[in-house]
Amino acid sequence: MGKFGVKERNLEGQMVVDFAKKMDMGVVNTYFQKREEHRVTYKSGGRRTQVDYILCRRGNLKEISDCKVVVGESVVRQHRMVVCRMTLMVCKKKRSKIEIEKETKWWKLKKKECCEEFRQKLRQALGGQVLLPDDWDTKAEVIRETGRKVLGVSSGRRNEDKETWWWNEEVQDSIQRKRLAKKKWDMNRTEENRQEYKEL
Repeated sequence: MGKFGVKERNLEGQMVVDFAKKMDMGVVNTYFQKREEHRVTYKSGGRRTQVDYILCRRGNLKEISDCKVVVGESVVRQHRMVVCRMTLMVCKKKRSKIEIEKETKWWKLKKKECCEEFRQKLRQALGGQVLLPDDWDTKAEVIRETGRKVLGVSSGRRNEDKETWWWNEEVQDSIQRKRLAKKKWDMNRTEENRQEYKEL
């Protein structure tokens, strides 16, 4: 609670303060020194008081530069509009480096020799059985382990330029021509320029 409130604090005002304390908030209206006219939010029948408040987390109070009542602007006949000026600080969160899981190179099974070697090693791992065990977890673990040994695993590093395979000189030239045609069309809107821009 700031020191620039209006008049005595009544029961309802104390409830607002208690709520603000419990939620670690500040009552913004009371932090700025203003003329009483710019602090009174309710005016009726000779009575003037402050009943409308803006609450803010205490940690964000430094972002608020002003708070006042707009004289002459009213929400309803007795209540005046309370405005608050603030500058929101947008903090970019740093991306945490996620450990990329190393994957088994299952795509190698497309090659006949790899596929055959994998079958043989899997049979050996199962003790010469052709049929797999009934327990799925056991089956899956045996298959995964054999795959890692026979086929190998990836490095776990992500290839950042994976999607730029299509970017070549031809594409670059085409984009440059399109940009120039657009510029030409913007400067001189003739049918010829329009046609040239559409064709590219």
